Amino acid sequence: MDFNLAVMLRESARRTPDKTAVILGDVRLSYTQLDELSDRLAASLTAAGLAPGDRVGLQLPNIPPFVISYFGILKAGGVVVPMNVLLKAPEIAFQLENSGARTLITYGGFADEAAKAAEAAKVTQLYVVGEAPAPVNGIPFETLVDGDSPGPQLAARGPADPAVIIYTSGTTGTPKGAVLSHIGLYMNADIPGRLFDYSPDDVTLVALPLFHVFALSSIMNACVLMGGTMTLVPRFDPIAVLQIMDRDRVTVFMGVPTMYIALLQAIDAAKVDLTSLRAAVSGGAAIPAEVIDAFETRFGVAILEGYGLSESSSTATFNISVSERKVYSVGKPIWGTSLQIWDDDSRPLPRGPEHVGEVVLRGMNIMIGYHDNPEATAKAFAGGWFHTGDVGYVDEDGFLFIVDRIKDLIIRGGYNVYPREVEEVLYAHPAVAEAAVIGVPDPKWGEEVAAVVAVKPGHTVTEAELIEFVKERAAAYKYPRTIEFRDTLPKNATGKILKKELRPS
Repeated sequence: MDFNLAVMLRESARRTPDKTAVILGDVRLSYTQLDELSDRLAASLTAAGLAPGDRVGLQLPNIPPFVISYFGILKAGGVVVPMNVLLKAPEIAFQLENSGARTLITYGGFADEAAKAAEAAKVTQLYVVGEAPAPVNGIPFETLVDGDSPGPQLAARGPADPAVIIYTSGTTGTPKGAVLSHIGLYMNADIPGRLFDYSPDDVTLVALPLFHVFALSSIMNACVLMGGTMTLVPRFDPIAVLQIMDRDRVTVFMGVPTMYIALLQAIDAAKVDLTSLRAAVSGGAAIPAEVIDAFETRFGVAILEGYGLSESSSTATFNISVSERKVYSVGKPIWGTSLQIWDDDSRPLPRGPEHVGEVVLRGMNIMIGYHDNPEATAKAFAGGWFHTGDVGYVDEDGFLFIVDRIKDLIIRGGYNVYPREVEEVLYAHPAVAEAAVIGVPDPKWGEEVAAVVAVKPGHTVTEAELIEFVKERAAAYKYPRTIEFRDTLPKNATGKILKKELRPS
């Protein structure tokens, strides 16, 4: 059976050729233009020696060349390896070498690191968008898309063939390349898109980086499949984002919790009209209940929370609508995805908040495996289900509640402390902007509970006040014994708080 994920773009261009597909400032690309430019790129890569199944590194911010390159690589039969734009040369080289990529498309602003990595990984073709600093000797990106139209390009691929290798963040060690198939990514665009009634009239703001699975699958793929419009934001700035939402009459916003927090803090100064906004989706990390309540009150739009991982092609569960959601849960498994909660002995647990265990998944949206890593793949699929590493429970109505990451669990004197529980309490304090709870070594208790907090502008609070605030609202073994204050908490490119950088080394 022949199936290439890029057929999504081909079909949308056929249905609505003049419809705007991509916006960046004053630049607009129609579906016909996007289709033709990606055809040119596919033909150029093929002429340069790219064969079906070959991997191509794609390291660009949220700009039109990312979208063009993504679909062009797929059309040529290649496998896209999206890469974080903030990576340094050794990290880029690792992903290039591990994936076996011999081609890299990067951006002039960080071409120096990319060039060092390309040389170390023996990458023979380095294409650069924009000006590259000396002495980088990359090939201008324009050479891939200039010239006459080569006609439709769409290499034959099978549904189960790799389409994307996306590297995990490496928070628990060396990054692993999750191999995602053409059909898995297609289903993970189609099903979530239909769940919240995505239509060609929708305009989606893309502030999450496209190299991350949330934006790549749940936003870009879904938008192109449904024939909607994407307005790109290369760098998240809350005031600028709110102004773009007003200017382009954005109807759908998808973000991570830190983005929602930032928008809440900026909305009063922005002076914008956001009456076009009809849907907001949160994922990537657990969103505090206080943030959900505050956003829905201030913006008048409900946040529909979902859950997924790179290994699940993004979405695994979702709250499908305001009328059918359960606030503070991450929803129910999407169509075609099976979910169970397992105990430490790999036995399924019954429903109910008293039955907390590891979330395991099955479905066609789950990755093929980790690229060139059979040991990690076997461990991840032990027992025939994919082990997420997340702890949660399913309530009597079938809604999933994520409690925490297994690795973040704090064991204090034999008692389990789930950091998210304590963070929820901290976020309820009016002065707290960001909070992270971690375990620190302790000679008496094994681990002690500690917190790192950023305070909202214009607010003050002392360590003693915050500790007492939590102490009054949580069990005695759960409240933090120490609180460190910082201006801001370290985050990755998607805005997820990096607890590994807060833990004692």
